[in-house]
Amino acid sequence: MHIHILGICGTFMGSMAVLAKELGHRVTGSDANVYPPMSTQLQAQGIELTQGYDPAQLDPAPDLVVIGNAMSRGNPAVEYVLNKGLPYVSGPQWLADHVLQGRWVLAVAGTHGKTTTSSMLAWVLEHAGMSPGFLIGGVPQNFSVSARLGDTPFFVIEADEYDSAFFDKRSKFVHYRPRTAILNNLEFDHADIFPDLAAIERQFHHLVRTIPSEGLVIHPTTEPALQRVIEMGCWTPVQTTGAGGQWQVKLLSEDGSKFEVMFEGVAQGVVEWDMTGQHNVANALATLAAARHVGVVPSMGIAALSAFKSVKRRMEKVAEVRGITIYDDFAHHPTAIATTLDGLRKRIGDAPLIAIIEPRSNSMKLGAHRDGLPESVVDADQVIWYSPANLGWDLGATAALCTVPSIVSDSLEGIIERVKSQAQPGTHVVIMSNGGFGGLHGKLAEALQ
Repeated sequence: MHIHILGICGTFMGSMAVLAKELGHRVTGSDANVYPPMSTQLQAQGIELTQGYDPAQLDPAPDLVVIGNAMSRGNPAVEYVLNKGLPYVSGPQWLADHVLQGRWVLAVAGTHGKTTTSSMLAWVLEHAGMSPGFLIGGVPQNFSVSARLGDTPFFVIEADEYDSAFFDKRSKFVHYRPRTAILNNLEFDHADIFPDLAAIERQFHHLVRTIPSEGLVIHPTTEPALQRVIEMGCWTPVQTTGAGGQWQVKLLSEDGSKFEVMFEGVAQGVVEWDMTGQHNVANALATLAAARHVGVVPSMGIAALSAFKSVKRRMEKVAEVRGITIYDDFAHHPTAIATTLDGLRKRIGDAPLIAIIEPRSNSMKLGAHRDGLPESVVDADQVIWYSPANLGWDLGATAALCTVPSIVSDSLEGIIERVKSQAQPGTHVVIMSNGGFGGLHGKLAEALQ
């Protein structure tokens, strides 16, 4: 059948498009912003992309329209679908009906680390010869695609708490019905759709309610919000990670690049890898617990993690120019910014570290996280905040509260000039945004030449 996807370049919808294509459907799609890495991945798969939402793209009518959660009433393509009575569905619902039905779903939920942890888990199963299917909100470098059907019943999915569509306000993950669920962490986020943390906890509990009694829930001991979710009622065995949990680590290097894994007090082996940061150590523990649930012994999981290559846009080293290293990172929340900078600082020691941050997520634009931002950048030597035109709060006032030198720039050219004047060989520059940031990574590398 011919499936047309509205909002196809979002990480979830783009991945879904790849699966629909693999199932043999003709897939087309449109988006307001067609940009890499998703656009290039889709074009490589032979998926036809259209910029914008002109209703003409729906004539002749496709057999089914899948509507992304970024679409709202008033969008010309959405209005056309409704007025013409075209069949439509949300992305998560389509996935549940056509891909996940009858499979052993391993879901990774949480405020932070979903993409990285689901990439780790898919890779550990792959390394163990289990050829899983997966859908991940990023491109894992061990696979170079963000989704595939796989050859076995196992399917790893990044389980997002964001809403499903304008006509289905439940969190996406309520559709997935996992047998194995990782709940990584839980903080307030998505201020555009959730009034408070309690509302998100309620959605997480909806997820917990769907996990079978023969399944497994994995969560860290250090997250009070997740503890509250479990206390609302849990009908599934639980394994915990971190201090006081069944799964623990002994750090063998401060930056998290080497650690010993313990399960129920017994040493299982040592992970030595290219990743840094306590958050990634925590992600690894949850991954090993989930993999063990489907039959991967910890020693085999540890061997796989030692060969794990991370995800595009997750502290991805994108250039090294005249001794200056540039990284691309997706961090969009103060906790993610802090843990990422902490991991890099522990790896590079006293080397100069410049952070360039675009507050671009909906929660950031609403100012929901602004109080946490000054504290999140303490591991940088200096910070350049990018102020987009539509930011509804005073970024300058936030920058003034930082304990490290901070400036605000409203142009990419200004940012590039600042870095050129400050960076010397040995400097590390981290660019943090959950969007394309106007191609700043490439422009900066070129300017430093």
